[in-house]
Amino acid sequence: MVELDTLLGGWERVTAGYLVGGPAPVLVETGSRSSVPALLAALAELGVSAGNLAGIAVTHIHLDHAGGVGDVARAFPEATVYVHPLGARHLAEPSRLVASAAAVYGEALDSLYGRMEPTDPGRVRALEDGEEIPLGDGRVLVAVHSPGHAKHHMALHDTGSGLLFVGDAVGVKLPGAGVLRPATPPSDFDLDQALDSLRRFVERSPAAIALAHYGVVADDPASALSEASEVLREWASVAEGAWRAGLDVEEALARRYRPELDALPEEQRRRVEALNGIHSNAEGLKLWLARAGAHMK
Repeated sequence: MVELDTLLGGWERVTAGYLVGGPAPVLVETGSRSSVPALLAALAELGVSAGNLAGIAVTHIHLDHAGGVGDVARAFPEATVYVHPLGARHLAEPSRLVASAAAVYGEALDSLYGRMEPTDPGRVRALEDGEEIPLGDGRVLVAVHSPGHAKHHMALHDTGSGLLFVGDAVGVKLPGAGVLRPATPPSDFDLDQALDSLRRFVERSPAAIALAHYGVVADDPASALSEASEVLREWASVAEGAWRAGLDVEEALARRYRPELDALPEEQRRRVEALNGIHSNAEGLKLWLARAGAHMK
């Protein structure tokens, strides 16, 4: 496996793609459309030519993971594109997905992420839970449906190396940018599903976990998964406490977690806020609380 820095916004070590080698190599995550030139250059340096990439897989269809799929698929015409069933139609016709992202990011959509080009639907394969992507020599990537961060999220488990590609389901931990933070964005974050997905990961006993943001956690992945669960519960508890008291959820989260951000060097803080800011997480938690509210009373 080779880690590829997809250089979101020109920042190093913020968004990662992974080239999984073998007789039928597969690229996991393309990054955003703005990342495509850097990604293609990195693949060219590795000697990956237009005809020898067998697959392109995305853990989910948020633009920092899948925005480049249409362009990358055209550059590698023999590659099958793999995605969760709930994401497949959006790769073929991305207009609704892009409009939704534009409503969230505004002007930053074009300056940071870019949009998304359609992918030929005949090349898109939706993976059910437990289905496999062949790598050759008896190795496969097993799809592990893992909603919570998004309903169209899936992890991929390499049966050869034991490495589990977890997308955003474990959270965000940028090198040099502080502690693990959860990823609870709008519009379909669900706490129970997110925690259940983490339990499914634990049951698979991965040898290591590959974060999209950012890098491989090879030292005690079980502890990393436990930490992810604890951090997620803590953020949700702070949000729920404010919600029950009729207080502003974002303000409550900011009081608790803003000091951690403010302690970072300016450039690191800007990277975290652009990718995984308190506002985005608060919006996702508020929508979850609104949906779950009737069951909490």
